Amino acid sequence: MIKAKKSLGQNFLEDENIIKKIISTTEIKNETILEVGPGTGNLTEYILKNNPKEFFVIEKDNNLTSILEQKFKNQLKMINDDILQIDEKKITKDKLIVFGNLPYNISTEILCKWILDLNDDQFWFKSLILMFQKEVADRIISKINSSNYGRLSILANWKLKIEKVFDIKPSCFYPKPKVDSSLLIFRPKKNFFRIKNPKNLEKITRIFFNQRRKMIKKPYNFIFNGNLDIQERLNLDLSLRPQNLDFETYYNLAKEYENL
Repeated sequence: MIKAKKSLGQNFLEDENIIKKIISTTEIKNETILEVGPGTGNLTEYILKNNPKEFFVIEKDNNLTSILEQKFKNQLKMINDDILQIDEKKITKDKLIVFGNLPYNISTEILCKWILDLNDDQFWFKSLILMFQKEVADRIISKINSSNYGRLSILANWKLKIEKVFDIKPSCFYPKPKVDSSLLIFRPKKNFFRIKNPKNLEKITRIFFNQRRKMIKKPYNFIFNGNLDIQERLNLDLSLRPQNLDFETYYNLAKEYENL
């Protein structure tokens, strides 16, 4: 039995039925696939059975890299590196379908990195099929006025359509995590709000949600120096809380910030 490394947030998916359900969410045959954090290769094996055109795998753990290379020989292209240090756009010219049982400890960091790199109309992926801790998934798909609504939902919904597929019990993994997981699928939107630099949206949401229980008057005045024109243009009630503003308002705030 391969020992999972807690420092890398490893929980290996072992349930065959869940693996088959994940595989069934998309067409794999003749597609270019990227798997992030393949672990012991259980999902990898099923992806290969579906005859992808080309198959890339990113694995940071040197021990697992060796095991996967022995197990699958020349069937895949191994990238032994840290996902947070890789430029996915340089992996291939093809648009990728990405599978990922993301390490819990860096899952939001990975997703935010991918979102903040989307600074043009050219998406490097067709879809992202990703597993998150259920609590994180709930934040990603949350809506306005809910306690889970925040920076992650605003950033994730900017250029991506998000679908929750199903929850996954701890018993499906080794070692068993202490929490449920959820599978989400992200697909590029054809029409989305135009912001020149995604990092401006990240900055706006970070400042507004820094004190999520307080009124937005203070962060608004901090960023816009109490500008009444912008407030009137966006019809902003400064006595509201950050969770009371919808996606579109935050995108407009980022655009106004860029126009300053």
